[in-house]
Amino acid sequence: MTVPPTTGRVAVVTGAGSGIGRAVARQMLADGYRVALAGRREQQLLETADGHPDALAVPCDVTVPDDVERLFASVLRRWGRVDVLFNNAGIFGPAASVDEITLADWDATVAVNLTGSVLCAGAAVRAMKAQSPQGGRIINNGSISAHSPRPRTVAYAVTKHAMTGLTKSIELDGRGFGITCGQIDIGNTATEIMDTIGVGSGALQADGSRRVEPMFPVEDAARAVLMMAGMPPSASVGSVVITAAGMPFIGRG
Repeated sequence: MTVPPTTGRVAVVTGAGSGIGRAVARQMLADGYRVALAGRREQQLLETADGHPDALAVPCDVTVPDDVERLFASVLRRWGRVDVLFNNAGIFGPAASVDEITLADWDATVAVNLTGSVLCAGAAVRAMKAQSPQGGRIINNGSISAHSPRPRTVAYAVTKHAMTGLTKSIELDGRGFGITCGQIDIGNTATEIMDTIGVGSGALQADGSRRVEPMFPVEDAARAVLMMAGMPPSASVGSVVITAAGMPFIGRG
């Protein structure tokens, strides 16, 4: 199996201003990709880019259709193509069970995690169809919550389960155009969101207790994304699960 060169390939990374998105964008730039960095806060995108000549910072709210269209138009205007989308932007949402969550909190979580992912995937697929038969590759950032939710995370868990359906639908519908789609489900990589749910100080477990859980470096998760992105067109990695060693995932609770 011959792995294609990455130099000159064009990638779009959403949620690139922090966390997994920032780590993936930097790894891609180091590996020779030209990378469009998308996120709501321009200053954070510029910090991710750190002056790299092959980085393009595009402020974008993925829940706003016009922002998403402008993002991909900017990429096509600058580089003429889209080879990879890392569909990463997301929020954890409120700590609430189904009987407690407000409609506003539910809508806000769905808007970013699901609708935003659909909007970005749609724009990427349109660009990739125009490149057919060369096509392109989409990598959706799911979560181990797509397999085994945490307590009191109904909005996040539902959107991440839905992401799996989006991944499979894109993979199926893209076949005739050389477009592949895979999903990476990450557990307990060391990012700001882990502070939100208390992984380092005591995360809520299924039995009601709290437990300090292990974490792993975000750069290791980024390398897994890079592996998926760098596969040749003849192969598609449909699903990757990567977790901190020893975290309560298998047999959680």
